[in-house]
Amino acid sequence: MSSDRKAPDRSQGIGAVNQEFSRFEQVRKDQRYRLSEHPAEDQYDEDYRIPVCDMAAWFSGNDAQREAFTCALGDALRGIGFAILTGHGVDQECYNDANRAVLDMFGQTTREQRMAYLARRHGSVNQGYFPMRETTIIHPDLVEGWVFCRRAFDLDGSPDYRESDFWPLPGFEPRFRKLVQAQQALVLPIMQSLLQYLGCDPYLYDEKLAASNFGFRLNYYPPLDPEDRASGGGRMLGHEDVDLFTLLPTPDVEGLQVLNRENMKWIRLDAPPGSIILNTGDYMQRISNDIFPSTT
Repeated sequence: MSSDRKAPDRSQGIGAVNQEFSRFEQVRKDQRYRLSEHPAEDQYDEDYRIPVCDMAAWFSGNDAQREAFTCALGDALRGIGFAILTGHGVDQECYNDANRAVLDMFGQTTREQRMAYLARRHGSVNQGYFPMRETTIIHPDLVEGWVFCRRAFDLDGSPDYRESDFWPLPGFEPRFRKLVQAQQALVLPIMQSLLQYLGCDPYLYDEKLAASNFGFRLNYYPPLDPEDRASGGGRMLGHEDVDLFTLLPTPDVEGLQVLNRENMKWIRLDAPPGSIILNTGDYMQRISNDIFPSTT
């Protein structure tokens, strides 16, 4: 089947807005915003606080406490599409070591080594290495990225698995695998809670998500040269995720912002150390009939 879709013109510069690329969207998104920060136009919501939801209530609470968690999480995602998770059980050292491993992997490899794993389409996801200014076809952002999906990890002990097919140096897969396995343990509890909130069988997707695919993205922010600094371009541009939901460790530097669609102002997200930031994506918006929005 032929398509009249054309790749967007990235020469539009930092003034581009998301709606210029709405033809690529698969769910309804009415919000309009610039992909890069625009000091003259952007406004900030200094009062809104992203809700904090304690997963300990789901894991070890009684029925009333589990229901309270379900309502709190569902209301948060329905309202703003973001929630801050505490009591999740993921050891903070998993995130600390993953952060060190990102710096090690990008610092110990040359550009030529990384380019050997240049991102290519596999299924519905571009997997592999994204050089700076090429992490998206929409707009050149100032970050390097690397996307690993399930097949990049030796999760099942397959005799056919070869680490070198996906990783530029040996030893990094097992380091990141620890975090992947820890976060995978949260997928079903989160999904069960949201299905319960929607009035559905909470176990509806258990079989589908037991060994589901995922996108494990590493971002690396190299030093900027004077030209990049003067360009006004953004590091990681405004965007929505395509997946069911995304799990982000609490960043140790400021910069993560959330769009409040009620007033079209940006919220500077401030999460407590050790928490996980959860946000919903396109797939979740689709299966929930727009109840849980794909968030910016």
